[in-house]
Amino acid sequence: MKQTWKVLGWKFTQLNSAMEDATSQLKTGDTLYGSALRTDEVKSDGTLKEATIPYMTKALQTKQNRRVLKRAVSSPSSSLCTLRANYGGKEMPRVITNETYGCPPIRALTFDSLGLIKVTEARGKERGTPTVVNTWGEMNASRCVLAASMDDRPSNPLLAVARKDGNVEVLNPCNGDLHFAYSLFGDDGSLPEDEEVSGLHLFRKQKDDQAERSCTLLTCTKKGDVSLRTVQFPNARADSTDEAAPKTWKACGSGEVLFGKVDGSENFGLFGGKRVEVNIWDLEQCTKIWSAKSPPKDNLGIFTPTWFTCAAFLSNEDHRKFATGTKSHQVRLYDVSAQRRPVLSFDFHETAITAITEDPDGHTVYVGNASADLAAFDIRTGKLLGNFLGKCSGSIRSVVRHPHHQVIASCGLDRYLRVYDVKTRQLISAVFLKQHLTGLVFDSGFSGEEIAVANTVVEAETEEKMTILEDDDEEDEDKTEEVPVKKKKSKKEKRSRDKVSEKGEKIDQVRSKKIRDHKKKTKKVKLTQED
Repeated sequence: MKQTWKVLGWKFTQLNSAMEDATSQLKTGDTLYGSALRTDEVKSDGTLKEATIPYMTKALQTKQNRRVLKRAVSSPSSSLCTLRANYGGKEMPRVITNETYGCPPIRALTFDSLGLIKVTEARGKERGTPTVVNTWGEMNASRCVLAASMDDRPSNPLLAVARKDGNVEVLNPCNGDLHFAYSLFGDDGSLPEDEEVSGLHLFRKQKDDQAERSCTLLTCTKKGDVSLRTVQFPNARADSTDEAAPKTWKACGSGEVLFGKVDGSENFGLFGGKRVEVNIWDLEQCTKIWSAKSPPKDNLGIFTPTWFTCAAFLSNEDHRKFATGTKSHQVRLYDVSAQRRPVLSFDFHETAITAITEDPDGHTVYVGNASADLAAFDIRTGKLLGNFLGKCSGSIRSVVRHPHHQVIASCGLDRYLRVYDVKTRQLISAVFLKQHLTGLVFDSGFSGEEIAVANTVVEAETEEKMTILEDDDEEDEDKTEEVPVKKKKSKKEKRSRDKVSEKGEKIDQVRSKKIRDHKKKTKKVKLTQED
């Protein structure tokens, strides 16, 4: 593809020699900021579009570009004089200022490789900085959290966690209390080799009146064993009981299942992985209704092996369209109603896609890879909307879009929880969490006002306690008034005062004697000098 870049994207009518030299020497590769130098980003009057100004300032940060442009600006006929005129005779800023300060009120739960669950909150109605509020669990590598799912309903929310030792726990996401736990591999808890949980989903549908005391869980292992069970728990202390025998089936004959997703209607499940083509199952009938077909060979006759790493449904209402990420750094769009092969596929850098999530608009996806790159794509055309600024330093393991706020969060092996603004794609805040992070969920029911309510309750309780203490003090004062005052205490006080006064008088007498002696000595010295 030919590069038709021009200096700073201007439409020049006459290019002088300085400009021609600058054009050939500028670094204008196919980068994020290369679009700042295109001619199609210029208005009809010859001025730049406002959207290209931030990218242009970023392109000027390289030393080579600045040296070349200094020579170009020296000529009076250069169009860069117009650029200075637009900024009031001043040079363009070299640093792009961040217009967003802090993040909106959010509550995020992160999971790490040592089995800890950390709660990070940004409180208050105004934008603030997120901080770690609580840490649940004990550090144990065998209890690493592999998958998590949350039902953030207004009353009695639940959090399901699948650990490396094969245990599935259901917790209270507000305080971390354990409701119940069970093992996927029997009562003895013996974990077979290469048998780990790869997918977990906590159903939100309430089928009966006792739904608050029960929950339905879908789990999937790497070998393709899928189980769907409903567990009832009368209270937090009692043992859990299965209402019926769990439904189980095999999602694949060979290979490894690396993910399991459930659509918004919670009627269909999506599975895929290494040497396993993506397939959709009807969860009520436990039958496969669709299976993908591997793409054909490329122009060189090379066949790309099947290796899916992540997937996401584009809409909560439609299960027919979904996007997947592969080990071969490809993002694929599938449409069940159209064909078995991908409708659209495009590459994203040169490392494996590790996380993908959808936007509520239904056509935007956020993709993260193993080289810590995070970007937004229009899945309808495969166009890159932009990369998120504030590059991570480790592989991204989870990307989540907040359902209410214009915020996206990512976490991974760099041990940071990073929050970005969706519109500006700039980093809002980053929280260091000490361990390698494996997952992330948002609590959409958190509004930031719960703390204020709790504080009002505490203040009311403290006021009641203060009134009680004041009443007790008044009663004590009344009792002391009725009781006669003892004379011995007053005599002791008088004696102590007399002692203090006597000591003070003695000190004054000593000081006066010293002063008198000093005066006598000075008089004697004067007399001797006169003689």
